[in-house]
Amino acid sequence: MSTPAIPSHARVVVCGGGVIGTSVAYHLALLGWKDIVLLERDRLTSGTTWHAAGLMVTFGSTSETSTEMRKYTRDLYSRLEAETGQATGFSPIGFIEVAADKDRLEEYRRVAAFNRYCGVDVHEISPREIKAMFPLAQVDDIEAGFYVREDGRVNPVDVTMALGKGARMRGVQILEGVAATGVTQSRGRVTGVRTARGDIKADYVVNCTGMWARQFGALAGVNIPNQAAEHYYLITEPIKDLPPNMPVLEDPGAYGYYREEGGGIMVGLFEPTCAPWKVEGIPADVSFLELPPDWDRMTPFLEKAMARVPVTAEVGMKKFFCGPESFTPDLRPIVGEAPELKNYFVAAGLNSVGVLTGGGLGRVLAHWIIDGVPDVDVTGFNIDRTHTYQSNPEYRRERTVESLGMVYKTHYPNKSLTTARGVRKSPFHERLAAQGAYFKEVSGWESPDWYAGAGVTADPGPLSWGRESWFPRWQAEHRAARENVIVMDMSFMGKFLVQGRDAGHWLNQISANDVNGPAGIITYTQWLNAKGLLEADLTVTKLADDRFFVVVTDTMVRHAETWMKRNIPEQAHAFVTDVTSAYGQLNVQGPRSRELLQQLTSVDLSNEAFPFRSAREIDIGFARVLCVRITYLGELGYELYIPAEQAVHVYDRVVEAGRRFGLAHAGLKALGSLRMEKGYRDYGHDIDNTDEPYEVGLGFAVDLNKPDGFIGKEALMARKAGGPLKRRLVQVLLKDPAPLMFHAEVVHRDGVPVGYVRAASYGHTLGGAVGLAMVEPKVVVDAAYLQSGKWEVEVAGRRYPAEVSLRPMYDPTMARIKA
Repeated sequence: MSTPAIPSHARVVVCGGGVIGTSVAYHLALLGWKDIVLLERDRLTSGTTWHAAGLMVTFGSTSETSTEMRKYTRDLYSRLEAETGQATGFSPIGFIEVAADKDRLEEYRRVAAFNRYCGVDVHEISPREIKAMFPLAQVDDIEAGFYVREDGRVNPVDVTMALGKGARMRGVQILEGVAATGVTQSRGRVTGVRTARGDIKADYVVNCTGMWARQFGALAGVNIPNQAAEHYYLITEPIKDLPPNMPVLEDPGAYGYYREEGGGIMVGLFEPTCAPWKVEGIPADVSFLELPPDWDRMTPFLEKAMARVPVTAEVGMKKFFCGPESFTPDLRPIVGEAPELKNYFVAAGLNSVGVLTGGGLGRVLAHWIIDGVPDVDVTGFNIDRTHTYQSNPEYRRERTVESLGMVYKTHYPNKSLTTARGVRKSPFHERLAAQGAYFKEVSGWESPDWYAGAGVTADPGPLSWGRESWFPRWQAEHRAARENVIVMDMSFMGKFLVQGRDAGHWLNQISANDVNGPAGIITYTQWLNAKGLLEADLTVTKLADDRFFVVVTDTMVRHAETWMKRNIPEQAHAFVTDVTSAYGQLNVQGPRSRELLQQLTSVDLSNEAFPFRSAREIDIGFARVLCVRITYLGELGYELYIPAEQAVHVYDRVVEAGRRFGLAHAGLKALGSLRMEKGYRDYGHDIDNTDEPYEVGLGFAVDLNKPDGFIGKEALMARKAGGPLKRRLVQVLLKDPAPLMFHAEVVHRDGVPVGYVRAASYGHTLGGAVGLAMVEPKVVVDAAYLQSGKWEVEVAGRRYPAEVSLRPMYDPTMARIKA
């Protein structure tokens, strides 16, 4: 290999020459940037790209971002050869997803409806039609298949070479045989890349090093908790009279996917439990790596997979391949700008979908780098959702066993992960366990989802798409909040103290609402970027002129902290401290919450003395507690922030006093249904970084008249001057009480799809499934538009009549909250 010259400076250095790294470099150049350098320690594709199976599939995701990335990728691969002269091996032979049981049929019908809304031409087909297209398959036990004619396969090596060639044609310098050994940085910003042959100064660095991403990130202090695991496929000997042009077939219930390879059949596997590889660290000098297969472990899974296509067990085996692939704790990619280091971007942890999303991911990251903000919803895969403990060896070893298997599990809406649990527990944990809590992992926290009752061991029973065994418990908790009083552990919420004489000024600059008014007031606000789009949804409580309490949702803790630190000048006298673990948080909510708490404190909690949005320190027993009169459930209620060492003491006092009121414990399921009836938003679920406040009904939390303005004000004023909105978040209620909504159900008006449900729950008070849906009909969306049409929601292939509204369907005047 020739020795290339090392440039002294580049605008962007991309580290890693697989399909992701070459795609990022290609798209940066495509968008007009110059001085792009890609470093590959060995040869292009030598990490894991070279042994990828090459499926090019658009079906299967209920994420709009993921689906659009897949569609873009398929289109890109189909035209790269004409652009570069380098073949990609793209062959649109079609794809069939098999549903071999009723629950998978339900799932795929839900997915298919959403994918069709996104432009994927998917059709449900019968077992007979599957047999006609893939004659080698055994179909007697199949419920149905889902067929996409335009999908198919590619050659991963050829795709990478085509992307690399396209990048070079636009001026990108690709240096093979040059390993990045670290980065340089100054004042929290990356400044370059180190190599054995000298440093390269750079404005941006992109970590696309695949299964080495965690180790390479650690050199810069960047947390990337991906982990390599064994991944298998088998290739048979050539099969006589093999039918030509059979589509790719996938049967998750049999752990397998199937396609033609070299005149035989490739049987790819995603077994339910996997084997992590090199948890201690991957050697830097391995390339084109092949691992010895574990026959004893894999034989049962292989036999089940081969039974779907019986001929694969009858002909000879040409190859049983095992190679490493990297996986993440939640089976979502790790993408974006590192919270630890400005201008250091990451695209890693692709969970075996790197080839089929690589084109789209490269486009997304290139836009993000150039524009400073992403142009798609990234809340699901932004790197700043991750936590440092997830990089611990023991955590990675335990969680990865489960994460690979999640690929082919039925994706039940209420499934909880079972490995690497107990990472974080609130001060109330043991008390709540005694109340029969069924715990769910929430950003590592063990948080009650619902309660079986005091002294009862919570048993969720079998998973389902319908009403599960605990549905009546959930309903009772919901009704207790509406009719009486409940206590809820919310300690997982992110909490910050922002202190200093400049704290109020700079928090007000960041916040769209005025958060620097009188002390003792909580303010609901959003943080926006310069384009007027949402960065966070939160509350700010002013405790004193120089002391503020900021509360954000659990998934946004690192994002919120980074946003504050990067938007408060270094010279400002303002200091941000994460105090999440310092406080237990108990929410006491419901019509009788004031009566209950008044029994415990000497502070007057009357409406006159302690009105809605008040915040002050109160006494409970021996403790001093920050009490905030606010609600996320739509009822009179209070949030109690208690020093961790006094949290159990306060809990015991609340529960003891609550006996005479019939106090109930309530979990996250009740939180979800109560807030959804009230139409309260949840960032990362029903609102995201592609939205502006007016579109999602949060204009009331924007103060355009406050002194000194705020980040995003100019963009919001321009949007407001642009006329009536044609994109709105609306509340949706099914009129039939039977069906359930979860996410991604398509909304129709007069038979035409106009949007989809972003998040949903069951409205036990309203009497049906209720959700928040973004509708985008390309005409003005106002009350008249909503009232004039016939509205339906598609649930698993069937449409149900629905009611839609811009106002909350429960207590729209807020009378109950302010009582």
